[in-house]
Amino acid sequence: MPADSLSLTFAALADPTRRAILARLALGEISVGELAEPFHISAPAVTKHLKVLERAGLITRGRQAQWRPCKLEATPMQEAAMFIEQYRQHWEQSFDRLDIYLQQLQAQEKKNVRKRK
Repeated sequence: MPADSLSLTFAALADPTRRAILARLALGEISVGELAEPFHISAPAVTKHLKVLERAGLITRGRQAQWRPCKLEATPMQEAAMFIEQYRQHWEQSFDRLDIYLQQLQAQEKKNVRKRK
């Protein structure tokens, strides 16, 4: 059963090395060799990470003679952000209700203090 694109995106983003790769690609196109330099992992391990990112649609890899550039493709992250946005709105509404409740408690406390005086 093929995974949906949102699941592939979140699975790819779950790994800190892949997130670091994406952060580097956000600065611009770079070769696979240059991309692997800062990581203390083997070249095959970097290739596996790139395959996961590519399968999720987060990067594209090309071939220009000896240069193998990688490029960020941000559309899947936009879809993930839209998914998360639904829940951000829910959290904000929950915080707004909590704020109203706290204001009511504070107003009640002020009334109780005045009655005691």
